[in-house]
Amino acid sequence: RIILFAFLGLFFSCDDGDLQIETLNFDDSAIDFCGTVTIDSQVFFKINGDEALILNLEAGILRNEVSNGNIESTIPGTSQITYRIFSANVSNSYFCGNIPPTTPTVFDEIPATSGIVTVNTILLEDEVTYQHTIQLSDITLLNDDGSRITNLSIEDFGVVTTNQ
Repeated sequence: RIILFAFLGLFFSCDDGDLQIETLNFDDSAIDFCGTVTIDSQVFFKINGDEALILNLEAGILRNEVSNGNIESTIPGTSQITYRIFSANVSNSYFCGNIPPTTPTVFDEIPATSGIVTVNTILLEDEVTYQHTIQLSDITLLNDDGSRITNLSIEDFGVVTTNQ
């Protein structure tokens, strides 16, 4: 009997905390933005149903010139990554409208506490279009209780193009 009560006590007393999210996977989500991408564009996002991953790039990191290697920007210093969970599916009009809609509402928002954004720019064969490959590395997202979100599958954020 004692063993049974000890087992039941351990079973019901274990708490995995308030960790709500264990994985992020935006691999099948295309990079999105508002309007036309220019070298002044800074906000890009990926939507996966009721989730969004928002990248606010450092000003001037997109340039209409071939990069000599990768250009890096630190998170949360000069660039920011934010993961949001909404109360329902969200579309790009949520981010691009003049007045933010009242629904869906943001259920949870988790900013990245560290990481690196790298941008590599090449000139395409038409010699007027620049292709910017945006990658993320060492991204750390922490829940309110301090738990790290694991299995971040968001290294290749996406590719955007600008014109001279």
